[in-house]
Amino acid sequence: MKPRLPSVLFALALAAASASHVQASPAEHDIAAFVRSEMRERQIPGLQLTVIQRGKVMLKRNFGLASLQYQVPVTDASLFSINSATKAFAGVAVLQLVQQGKIDLAAPIGQYLTGLPVAWQTVTVTQLLNHTSGLPDVLDQRSGKLVGPQPDAADAAWTAVQALPVEAAPGQRFRYNQTNYVLLAQLIERQGGQPFTTFVQRGQFDVAGMRHSGFGDAKDVVVGKASSYVLDRGGNGYRNVIEDFPVFMRAGAGINSNAGELANWLIALQSGRLLAPASVARLWQPTSLNDGKPAPWALGWPSIGRDGHRAVAGIGGARSAFYVYPDDGLTVIILSNLAGGQPEQLIDTVAGFYLPALRQQRGGAYAAHLLRNKAASTGFNGLDNKLAAIRRQHGLSAPTEDDLNAWGYRLLGRQQPKQAVAVFELGVQLYPQGANGHDSLAEAYEADGAKAQAVTHYRRSLELDPGNTHAVARLRALASD
Repeated sequence: MKPRLPSVLFALALAAASASHVQASPAEHDIAAFVRSEMRERQIPGLQLTVIQRGKVMLKRNFGLASLQYQVPVTDASLFSINSATKAFAGVAVLQLVQQGKIDLAAPIGQYLTGLPVAWQTVTVTQLLNHTSGLPDVLDQRSGKLVGPQPDAADAAWTAVQALPVEAAPGQRFRYNQTNYVLLAQLIERQGGQPFTTFVQRGQFDVAGMRHSGFGDAKDVVVGKASSYVLDRGGNGYRNVIEDFPVFMRAGAGINSNAGELANWLIALQSGRLLAPASVARLWQPTSLNDGKPAPWALGWPSIGRDGHRAVAGIGGARSAFYVYPDDGLTVIILSNLAGGQPEQLIDTVAGFYLPALRQQRGGAYAAHLLRNKAASTGFNGLDNKLAAIRRQHGLSAPTEDDLNAWGYRLLGRQQPKQAVAVFELGVQLYPQGANGHDSLAEAYEADGAKAQAVTHYRRSLELDPGNTHAVARLRALASD
């Protein structure tokens, strides 16, 4: 049986979550309304939100259900898997050892670890942290399994990956890669003199007062752990996610925590209790490729690149995320129990309630939220005019192409092709040179039975992106009908 989240139960859960916050400020009320709306739109069962400003927790809220099966609400004590956001802790651990003079970020990994393939030995510690090593991945991204003939055998996988050729010269390009963090765990254990998980427990969890946080996956009994879900195909129900974080890969994923304890950790990090201020600045400093172009990651933390209001992040499993805005003294944490819910897409909007300039710059997601509400009450005709009125009233930027694309595909998944056409048409109007937007609009027209319009936009997508193989395949299929 594939459980669905009954709408009445979902509404009651969200209402219960807000019952103790009747004195919320207008901004907090608007934030909660935005989060609830996004949870309904994305079908996220449960979520925690915490906002920190200048070292003080300003907002702490829980929404929805930690368990659909047992109808358990999310509380402050609920623990969520943070998946690959664990890499941020690995970054802190490396910098702690740098402070102690035990690691040099510019040194090759072969200086510390023996027995590695010759081609691996020149990769620097920084290149492991920022995913520019060029090494083969121990995790097969297509199957989600370990490489090698025994997909669940750690030792066999580690032997197999070392026999694979390198994919690029160190520092030549960025590629997200779990091998990097397996090596970093080995480095931390060797230079720190204790298992990686123990090093993090003693050097970070204990110092920051994270009494309930720890490492574990579906094989472990984790008290208070929120169940993890993924939407069934078509978004018509949920399936349980069986989390598998092999022990040798725990520097890359495996921490369970809650928003309150992550807030303690981030406050401790920024107040000098985990690292000296200069080391924190180095941790979050942008890195570069060999050609001088910026790399997408700092040291264990993704860099959110843009003009002004820079951020560094921890993002895991498309279900848990935190953004730190170092120059603005702001941090936003959102944890959820839906893989694919992408709460990181909500963070700038929440931050915008505390940073008006950021809201003007990155307010498109909130504009899309308000437009979605308007369309639900007044229909999908004239979305361009409705959006223009919303932007004038609230001083918001336009939704991004991705904002509109995601909305349109959710409508398609709910078998609402006419509404999807309206949303994709708005996207093409706002971003006429976007090949992906025309391709998406063509899909919606095709789903609505409008073959001629579909062909027109598939062709336009191909003009803008001659490498669009999806458009080629669909045009061929439509021509044969």
